[in-house]
Amino acid sequence: MRIRMNQHILFYIIVTLFWFAQYVYIPFQSTYLISIGTISSMVGIIIGAYGITQMLLRLPVGIYADCIGKHKVLIIVGALLSGLASIVRVYCCDGTGFLIANLLSGVASATWISFMVYYTGQYSNNQQQMATSKVIMFNNLGMLLGFITSTLCYSIMGMKYLCLSSVLAGIFACILALFLKEPKKTKEHLSIKSLCCVCMNKRLIIFSFVALIQQGIQLTTTMSFTNQIMRDCGASNTIVGLSSIIYMISAVGFAGLASTKWIEQKGPKVWIPLVLSIIAVYCVSVAFTHYIPCLLFLQILPGMSTGLLLTYATSEAMKDIPPEKKSTAMGFFQAVYAIGMTTFPIFTGSVVSSHGMAAGYILLAIIAFFSSILMGIYYKKNQMHLKQMNLQMD
Repeated sequence: MRIRMNQHILFYIIVTLFWFAQYVYIPFQSTYLISIGTISSMVGIIIGAYGITQMLLRLPVGIYADCIGKHKVLIIVGALLSGLASIVRVYCCDGTGFLIANLLSGVASATWISFMVYYTGQYSNNQQQMATSKVIMFNNLGMLLGFITSTLCYSIMGMKYLCLSSVLAGIFACILALFLKEPKKTKEHLSIKSLCCVCMNKRLIIFSFVALIQQGIQLTTTMSFTNQIMRDCGASNTIVGLSSIIYMISAVGFAGLASTKWIEQKGPKVWIPLVLSIIAVYCVSVAFTHYIPCLLFLQILPGMSTGLLLTYATSEAMKDIPPEKKSTAMGFFQAVYAIGMTTFPIFTGSVVSSHGMAAGYILLAIIAFFSSILMGIYYKKNQMHLKQMNLQMD
């Protein structure tokens, strides 16, 4: 049963506010923490903390959502937690406060499963790519508005103001979520064991690891250490904020393009290996570029990764997953990529502390490059398998 158009608009606003609350402070998180004396390895741990609670909670949240067959309550809780996490940042605006708050923000992001399934569940199987790209577009729009706000306000009003705006956005999203209508569905009583079996789906596992690499590299570079590289090159707070805005405009644009016929014609077999290669190029380029205009231009590339690669990885992972098990599958998918969000910043922070920024970025480039090759092999084998099946049928 489709939700009415005004419910669509309401949902888009909630998603935008939710991700605004989660990311408005992000462009200056690393530079702020380093400016108050936090060492790079600790910054990596603080950034990675955001993924720890997601890694632990997303699968249980997905199972719970499938068991109760409802998502509204989890959307409300997630929106509220996104605001509450920043209350900690406002009252304890140091490394310890950010560590605790990032753990809470991770709990909030664990409920993103319900946001995704609530929305995509209103569409048929052949519309899943379109629905996924649309919800990710508003996800990115919320981040973009957050980055614009941080760029305009950080130098004037400081980190506490950004965190206060996060509190207000989260609470407002929570209030609006109270007015969402839960679509009526036939509830199927499934055991936890039967739900967990979906996690053995080969396609789900493969594309969960693609998302792990994409999210891990994105959070480590574009959302964190790239901003520090720009500061080391002499960029002002405004320029650092502008780089994040360019990235998010690119992400919103490519997420919108993901549902167009031209992009869909090529399909995931082209775009997934290609964009992984582009991520590798981005990491190497940023590591050896010290010219600020070039660094700003390069921010378009991770936007392509977020807009196209994450959209395709999500829709590919969810293919052939039964509707009654979709929250569990989405929970597994998001829990796996949360591993990347947790571990990549931590080990990159350690490499940066020991061997310098370039070494950390080259390591990430190698991971992306080999992932691109492996996905190219996967799609080639998959295509050969389909041809053999067609020949046998003939």
